Amino acid sequence: MTPRPRAATHRLTATTCLLIGLVALAACSPTPPGGGRTPVDPLATFHEQELTFAPCPDEPVNAGLPPAECAVLQVPLSYDDPTGEAIGVAVSRVSATGDDPIGSVIVNPGGPGASALSFGPVVAGSWGHRPLRESLDVVAMDPRGVGASQPAIDCYPDVERESDAVVSGIPAGALSWTEESAGEVVEQCAESVGGEHALAQMGTRNVVHDLDVLRAALGDEQLTFLGASYGTRLGATYAQTYPDKVRALVLDGAIDPGADTSQRQLQLFSGLQRSFEQLAASCARSTDCPLGTDPAAASSAAQTLLRPLLDEPLPTGEGRELTYFAAVEAVVAGLYSSEVWPLVVAGLADLAQGNGQTLLALRDASAGRGPEGAYSDSVEATLTINCLDEVHLTPREATDLVAQINDAAPFLDPGRPVATHDGCASWPSTSTLDFPPSIDTDALPTTMVVSVTGDGLTPHEGGIALADLLHASLLTVEGEQHGATTVGNACVDDAVENYLLTLQAPAHGSRCTL
Repeated sequence: MTPRPRAATHRLTATTCLLIGLVALAACSPTPPGGGRTPVDPLATFHEQELTFAPCPDEPVNAGLPPAECAVLQVPLSYDDPTGEAIGVAVSRVSATGDDPIGSVIVNPGGPGASALSFGPVVAGSWGHRPLRESLDVVAMDPRGVGASQPAIDCYPDVERESDAVVSGIPAGALSWTEESAGEVVEQCAESVGGEHALAQMGTRNVVHDLDVLRAALGDEQLTFLGASYGTRLGATYAQTYPDKVRALVLDGAIDPGADTSQRQLQLFSGLQRSFEQLAASCARSTDCPLGTDPAAASSAAQTLLRPLLDEPLPTGEGRELTYFAAVEAVVAGLYSSEVWPLVVAGLADLAQGNGQTLLALRDASAGRGPEGAYSDSVEATLTINCLDEVHLTPREATDLVAQINDAAPFLDPGRPVATHDGCASWPSTSTLDFPPSIDTDALPTTMVVSVTGDGLTPHEGGIALADLLHASLLTVEGEQHGATTVGNACVDDAVENYLLTLQAPAHGSRCTL
């Protein structure tokens, strides 16, 4: 990777777009280079566009993190019709601190509906003053339909989100989808992005093409990428699509590339059950643990605390209440890291005393609810992208899956029979992914997979499977944590830095401890 000039200026309207805010990008579509002429390569106008980076509008205050700049990347709505409608994808950049950066590392935090713009400063901040910061710009892209990219997927008004219309961290079908309700959500999501044709373009395959447009617009001959959680699916799909354009891939907290929709759900909830049991064992060392002192009985204790909320939500003041599904969201959010376990335990202890405020606050943070009651679109975008990417189920398969999930994660079992339609069954599925993808590893350079042994959201078996698929180097990390590349662990950071700068992956059998 040789030094290259930074991306310079967008044509005409990018600065204006930034001044009025990313929420208005749909009305600010810069004319790609070429003046309207159709080039031989219909994507050339997008690959050759120049990006204007300027202070991010409404940038949150990230204490202690390096500042980012933002730009708008123009991409085709449909890659089957690249001369048709274009859309704006939001991009952030934390510039390298050295005088001669060798390129960019594009980062993705997962989701798949999570906004990525603030993840760049998080990654750059976790690297501190390492040589990585001198050599690489840290670039993040909100996937199409997500966050500040326009059009943004927004399927439910905030009042419906408040009433559990769609819930993160809940088994598929646990809200008892009907054919009618599943169809209604497709209509609502489609309306938010300009119709069902536009909705069908929001899957991962098109995001991968957007990623390649960004690579080219940044001036990088090959992609250097760090993806966490869903970001590992994004990275693997890029490797499938553009294996000869990969310089380096770091994939952290892997989704099992061979697992189909049902298998992935069962892996996820089995992993959550394992993490819950680890939390319960830690809690049991205290005599006042709300789950009791016998970890083997902790699932039953959780059900005793949570199930009454199905019939009688707990008022929390200011006209709000803690519902069963909100409480479950809170507990699941707390399983991302052992550092959050004490907050879950405190919330369950408060619940036992008739106070739901702690769990509701944890749920609000997980769901992206602001202090004024506005929600981010991350849950809806995640639903949309998963529904476009994955195989749809029959009602019988969906109902059977919920029963299997309740067996795999009894601490989340509501104790009621569920007969459900697949919430994704009515979605257009033109971008359905392959499980596993067929990847030309001969054309792919050495890649790196990072996998935590106690990762409840993306269990370690998925990391092993992804490393096998890519013929990648596997760095195994001992710990109870979802992902490991942004936690500031010196062992992990040393391995990632050495790989990204020298392309020397960790030796077979390498391990770190959090």
